[in-house]
Amino acid sequence: MVTPGRHVLTIVACGAGPAAALGTCVKLAQDRGWTVQVTATPAALDFFDAAAIADQAGSPVRSQYRKPGEPRSGIADAIIVAPATYNTINKWAHGISDTYALGVLAETTGLAVPIVVLPFVNSALASRPPFQRSVEALRAEGVRILLGPGGVQPHPPRTGGELIDSYPWRLALDEAEHMLRPPRSDDQDGTLDQ
Repeated sequence: MVTPGRHVLTIVACGAGPAAALGTCVKLAQDRGWTVQVTATPAALDFFDAAAIADQAGSPVRSQYRKPGEPRSGIADAIIVAPATYNTINKWAHGISDTYALGVLAETTGLAVPIVVLPFVNSALASRPPFQRSVEALRAEGVRILLGPGGVQPHPPRTGGELIDSYPWRLALDEAEHMLRPPRSDDQDGTLDQ
């Protein structure tokens, strides 16, 4: 449920290990004053208890387009895509909208809604030129992808399970809040805080 006067954060969860700890991100965001709603890729639904997350967020987890007459999700002030997978990042960058989550991302990118991406990819996938091109294409559209120095480092293949507890949800929340802050009057081009 959207609470008047509070910023609305949509968390788009993909099917990767940290999605099992999605409740951590919801709690951190709520503790910071966000109204939270969750959208999940179909693969993500196997990683967390959708009913528990819906109870925690106060709104249903969306993974499919709504039926006529069903209530709409709130309009997001910001979006965090976490954990963001190789598959979702590549499809999104190439304009593929074959799931509700990708449809949300395609549209909100075009609307210039602040979007922060916290990837969860291994080093073999991250080294591939198609992935690197996708990251650059999304960055060129204003999407903040926290990959590399100061963000998430790709992990060695077959080690992702060891990283679930240390997944940096706070990093994505910090960046979303930064993107919503208006520039200071002495910072006309928004570069002072970078």
